[in-house]
Amino acid sequence: MIDTAHALRILEAVLFASETPVSILVLRQAFEDEYDTQPDQKITNAQIESWLNQLSAKLIDSALELTKTASGYRIQVRPEYARIVNRLWPERPIRLSQALLETLSVIAYRQPVTRADIEQLRGVTVNSQILRTLFDRQWIAEDGFRPVAGRPALLVTTKHFLDAFGLQSLEQLPELQEMNDIIHDLSEKKSE
Repeated sequence: MIDTAHALRILEAVLFASETPVSILVLRQAFEDEYDTQPDQKITNAQIESWLNQLSAKLIDSALELTKTASGYRIQVRPEYARIVNRLWPERPIRLSQALLETLSVIAYRQPVTRADIEQLRGVTVNSQILRTLFDRQWIAEDGFRPVAGRPALLVTTKHFLDAFGLQSLEQLPELQEMNDIIHDLSEKKSE
């Protein structure tokens, strides 16, 4: 018989210890030695998801929360406490250039796109270093080729992109108008 309280503690420990989101498959592997010795005790995805829901409910009154991203689940500090944690242990923020953000936005909102599509939309040549940075961070990938002369690569975003921005899917991207407002606000702050 599976002890639910013990199962929740196992999930909590695995999620807390991981620096990246953890998939259902990996969470199931955490139970292999513990419970999967008998055929009638196989842990299912549905069981893991049920326990995850219970763990999320358990964390309701906590400074931590269980979140789901494209790659899996993670435990993180709730946004209202993140400011305090960042003040004590400041992270060096990742600096992303305006050109990189524009290029990434074009790919995210218009995918699949070619380099020529990006250049046409941005109105400037795409610096190879920008694409290399996006590939190195694993935020974009090639996903086939456009069937035209030269067969240019089609670029799409990846699960790493979704994870980096705390998204489960592309549907969670802000609307384009909202993005324009954000970019406008950032530009104004930069010029002050």
